[in-house]
Amino acid sequence: MARIAGRFARVEPRRRVGRLVLGLLSDLPRKNCWTIAEWAGVSTPDGMQHLLGRAKWDANQVRDDVRAYVVEHLRDDQAVLVVDETGDVKKGTDTVGVQRQYTGTAGRIENAQVVVYLVYAGRRGHAAADRELYVPRSWTSDPDRCRAAGLGDKTEFATKPQLAARMVTRFLDAGHRAAWLAGDEVYGGNPTLRAALEERGTGYVLAVACSHEVTTGAGKFRADTLARKVPKRAWQKLSAGSGAKGHRFYDWAVIDLTDPRPGSRQLLIRRNRSTGELAYYRYYSPAAAVPLTTLVRVAGSRWRVEEFFQSGKGLAALDQHQVRRYPSWSRWVTLAMLAHAFLAVVRANEHDRDPAPDALIPLTCNEIQRLFITLVIRPAFDPVHRLGWSDWRRRHQARSQTSRYRRQAARR
Repeated sequence: MARIAGRFARVEPRRRVGRLVLGLLSDLPRKNCWTIAEWAGVSTPDGMQHLLGRAKWDANQVRDDVRAYVVEHLRDDQAVLVVDETGDVKKGTDTVGVQRQYTGTAGRIENAQVVVYLVYAGRRGHAAADRELYVPRSWTSDPDRCRAAGLGDKTEFATKPQLAARMVTRFLDAGHRAAWLAGDEVYGGNPTLRAALEERGTGYVLAVACSHEVTTGAGKFRADTLARKVPKRAWQKLSAGSGAKGHRFYDWAVIDLTDPRPGSRQLLIRRNRSTGELAYYRYYSPAAAVPLTTLVRVAGSRWRVEEFFQSGKGLAALDQHQVRRYPSWSRWVTLAMLAHAFLAVVRANEHDRDPAPDALIPLTCNEIQRLFITLVIRPAFDPVHRLGWSDWRRRHQARSQTSRYRRQAARR
């Protein structure tokens, strides 16, 4: 918290942001301004709501602090930046960026808000380094709606690959370095993003569709057509990293691509050893060709972003915000990223300081959070001293609803 304290000019918001982050790390079943304020022993949620909505501080500056904190403590010369989007299912039409759209969180088209994240993944751990809200055309074409949500009249539509390029540019412009970028087909199929990465000298292993066309010495072919031409001896069994059930072994093959520009380019093909299902990746390196084991490691790093989504939402309430305007959304998400990054950094430090015995699995972020709650949070926030005004809140909301219905009936 000392790292971001200078972003708050007054002592009151500094104290509130500390309580809010501790609340995000707590074991509350549901986390929002109401529940965290009650948990912290504050008489009303007004202070928390003011911190997110009206207090004077810049969420983007705190985001930069979070990014520096993550890189400093999880630094790795062969780190991989992983980009992906996640959907937060929401109700109504007023929450910034919300519309009916497909989200992998629900596995179907839902009324949802979509956010693109940039995750820094190294050997010591991984955490989010940046975030961008995807604002659909239904919003950017309506200046009044954007203005009401705190976006500004001149908000322009940006695709998810454009948002990814924006975050990578910020990361590199801040003086940080990462050897690779990984992402799924949404990003691998975008030539503008690939060109931007090549211009900055950043290598990538990006998934592409089976219909994606590439150029080899023999001509231009679809990716799946080339896969059928790979001889049996060209496939190699390699692990894409450890999963919940051990190493994820696949068969891998590479095909050289031709391009007049400098750098090494290949098509990487992954085959499931059980089902035979194929996946395809475009690879680029500004230097000479790298070993296949390195490409497989980078391709496997893409699963780190899914782990971040699961732990960030489950442990730090990344998606539990109950806010409508963009400034409040950016502040909540940035502080949730900070809370999760804290868990990831403590986990990495514990692994280095005190490795787990062979008979035990290493500490996870879940265990780190439970220890932190037991040793730090509970002694500081004794349940005896919490204010129990949830019943008052429910009665107050019920009275407000009843009064509203009576006024509507009177007007009719």
